Amino acid sequence: MSLRVLRVAPLAFAMGSLAAQAPSDLKNSVEAQLPSLTETYKHLHRNPELSHHEEKTSALLAGELRKMGYEVTEHVGKYEDGAKAHGVVAVMKNGAGPRLLIRADMDALPVVEKTGLEYASTVRTKNDAGQDVGVMHACGHDIHVTVLLGTAKEMAEHKSAWHGTLMLIGQPSEETIDGARAMLADGLYDHFGKPDYVLAEHDNSSFAAGSVAIKGGPLLASSTTIDVTMRGVGAHGSQPQNSKDPVLMAAEFVVFAQSIVARQVDPQQPAVLTVGTIHGGTKRNIISEEVTMGLTLRTYSDKVRDQIIEAVKRTADGVATGYGVPQDRMPIVTVSKTEIAPATLNDAALAERMRKVAEATLGAEQVDTPPSVMGSEDVGLFTLDGKIPGLMFWLGAAEPDKLAHAKEIGVPLPAMHSPLFAPDYAPTIEAGVTAMTAMAVDLLR
Repeated sequence: MSLRVLRVAPLAFAMGSLAAQAPSDLKNSVEAQLPSLTETYKHLHRNPELSHHEEKTSALLAGELRKMGYEVTEHVGKYEDGAKAHGVVAVMKNGAGPRLLIRADMDALPVVEKTGLEYASTVRTKNDAGQDVGVMHACGHDIHVTVLLGTAKEMAEHKSAWHGTLMLIGQPSEETIDGARAMLADGLYDHFGKPDYVLAEHDNSSFAAGSVAIKGGPLLASSTTIDVTMRGVGAHGSQPQNSKDPVLMAAEFVVFAQSIVARQVDPQQPAVLTVGTIHGGTKRNIISEEVTMGLTLRTYSDKVRDQIIEAVKRTADGVATGYGVPQDRMPIVTVSKTEIAPATLNDAALAERMRKVAEATLGAEQVDTPPSVMGSEDVGLFTLDGKIPGLMFWLGAAEPDKLAHAKEIGVPLPAMHSPLFAPDYAPTIEAGVTAMTAMAVDLLR
């Protein structure tokens, strides 16, 4: 992994009516942090924690923020089952002015790391289903926490450059897309105040380390989790005529479901429906009574989302009817009330304003415009359905030479959720702290 030092254009923090000025060279200040931030990043990468279990990560974040002078509250968040979450809220008040929320997510994924890095995770644990799994920061949330800490320090040490209230969020359980909802359900804004702006970043190996990518409007799709249970009539494997085989019905459902987007949705409306899990049966010579499938649905339109959910129900019922399944054994289609997230829709005016800040800070050549993608995030919940201007931007994480070669040969680099995902951490962290600090100062004038 390269330890190149990113050369960032100096940023003058002229604050007009403020009597004091922050340092005129943000670059030097962030560079001075890089050794300690690298140590923090590697520690987090070696010690990942699954969603709902971010005990040590949240404690580390809370402890570091307290040292910087923030007022910190831990265990913010309440899940649907009543369990407390590991959310962290750190507040720094610096006179009258706007309130800015900056969010970083903390959880890792059940992935066995295969990067071969000297700081690679070797953690194994039991997931909530009791399965033994590897754990890895395969989505870069360790980068996010590190950038948040770097930004927090810059803002705390240069309070003369801004005024208002800074609210830093360490969010749990983004990967299960119920962490933001849990924090809001626990009265986040009632206890800590409603922000005027929401900012977040996400590392991305589609862009070069040292750069950012910003766009207004749709950035990420909504996410809806659906469970479909095909119920049949069990029998001995040698006597299929006595059964209503849910395994066969599930197989046909998976095939038919692929036609929903292809043949029932307007081609101008982006949508993805994926069957990610199938579970059924206990023994090879037993025709089981049930098979459960886990689906994920991604759209940008609530109308299209609802249309596809109805089509899923109709398709499941149609398969079961074709097999003569009794009415009391028809399929059960369940749409999760917790593992759902809205589309991430960046506020256009805020995106344009922050693009100008990023160009002035990193250089125009380091600011890209990304396409909309069908991945999902729950950060949009913090904007209260767009009532609060919000922006998530991509933080480039790929070694530039490797990225250029990958584009040349048409083979993408290992991306998020891959066991080989390995951000070029030094320039990624430096650009993240630099850009986020500059944006925060601009919004807290």
